[in-house]
Amino acid sequence: MRMLASRRGSYSPGTAPDRPFGIGKPAGALLALLLLFTSLAAQGAETLNWDSGRNRVSADIKSGKLYPLLEQIASASGWRVFIEPGLECSVSAKFQGLPPGEALRLLLGDISFALVPETNHSSRLLVFRTTAQRATQLVPPGARAKLIANELIVRLKPGTEIDGLARRLGAKVTGKIGSLNAYRLEFADAAAAAAAREQLAANPEVASVANNYSIDAPPSPNQVGASALPPPPHLQLTPPPDNGRIIIGLVDTALQQPLGNGLDAFILKPISVAGPADLEPGAPSHATTMAETMLSSLQDVTKGSSSVQILPVDVFGPNPSTSSFDIANGIVQAVNGGANIINLSLGSPGQSSLLQGVIQDAEAKNIVLIGAAGNAGTTIPFYPAAYPGVDSVTAVDNGQLPSYANRGDWVSYGAPGSSIIYYDNQPWSVIGTSAAAAYVSGALAGYIDSTHSSLNQAQSFIRNNFSLAAPPAR
Repeated sequence: MRMLASRRGSYSPGTAPDRPFGIGKPAGALLALLLLFTSLAAQGAETLNWDSGRNRVSADIKSGKLYPLLEQIASASGWRVFIEPGLECSVSAKFQGLPPGEALRLLLGDISFALVPETNHSSRLLVFRTTAQRATQLVPPGARAKLIANELIVRLKPGTEIDGLARRLGAKVTGKIGSLNAYRLEFADAAAAAAAREQLAANPEVASVANNYSIDAPPSPNQVGASALPPPPHLQLTPPPDNGRIIIGLVDTALQQPLGNGLDAFILKPISVAGPADLEPGAPSHATTMAETMLSSLQDVTKGSSSVQILPVDVFGPNPSTSSFDIANGIVQAVNGGANIINLSLGSPGQSSLLQGVIQDAEAKNIVLIGAAGNAGTTIPFYPAAYPGVDSVTAVDNGQLPSYANRGDWVSYGAPGSSIIYYDNQPWSVIGTSAAAAYVSGALAGYIDSTHSSLNQAQSFIRNNFSLAAPPAR
């Protein structure tokens, strides 16, 4: 068995400069499996784009971490990646269009790595500081961002019209956010979208071009037995205080089902950005479970009466998935609807500059955004929770992070990851960081409402009650 290694950026003898780690065609075929525009993200707009078609890598990473980088490589390549236990380092690199071997030298710095091709299994990538034999800790593949390859998100400068531009590009406009002059363009295929991106980047009327990512609907709740369960919340809606009503924007699936038990008074008229929903009869939607989880934590803080209300914003409609574009649109609609707090119990590893910009705009308006950290059990950042400006919440059960809960230095808070809700007088259980985020949203709203605190003052309430002093390492 031949081991091909690179230590401190040096190639093995005889290595062709455009072939990573000196590998030939068999291992090079594995590299071709790397996704176009695979995204590694730490806090901020830090990215790693691996273009397998041109065999080139670009990166702009200022404060990344080694482990999430390796998780993404394992996911995209199919390699079995092993790291020397205890090995940690920061990743900082900025470059454009380098061959993969050169890119890895810059990304890993003085960390050694070796690729071991195997006949009957996928190749092993070993990452180590001492010897390759000590790279024994398996790095599981991270969650993969689902790029919508034939779509682009385009923001135009003021005064520019989209229709003529779309016709020239051969694209169809499938969505728009008028206040942002942002548009969702659909092309015939991925190649057409890639060609259009180059034209748009050179167009002085275009403010920005971004990828769009598909985001699956959160998991549905499960029906449970009725023994020894907490009762449903009992709340009385009260008039808002002089400083105004607190509204939680629930950007999620549709909430069209009655909650019962007098709780529907706390739900404002729903908004949809994705068309009429097609909900499963006889079962609560994910948004229904999030709303009742918020009302339960609201009751815990306010002791039974509150003026807080929930504004449901459906970003899924009848579809099993949504997109970065629709979530951005949903946040805009929640802000326009008067939300002071926005709950985002959804997401994916894919980054969107449009979505990040919308979050920054909301934060500048003193709106608190709370996001679920994700349920992959990984340290890979999960968006929108991992964006600066979003309070990222993971699940904590009995003082510990459960195995499914995402973790890392981009996660700041932890809350109960399980919730019992009642639908049609039957108990249902929802488990995950979605419930944790909803619990924090409800508790924060209740604290502001009952103490007449400002949103800025309420941040200390979140820190004092939900902070993760030292998030456990993976």
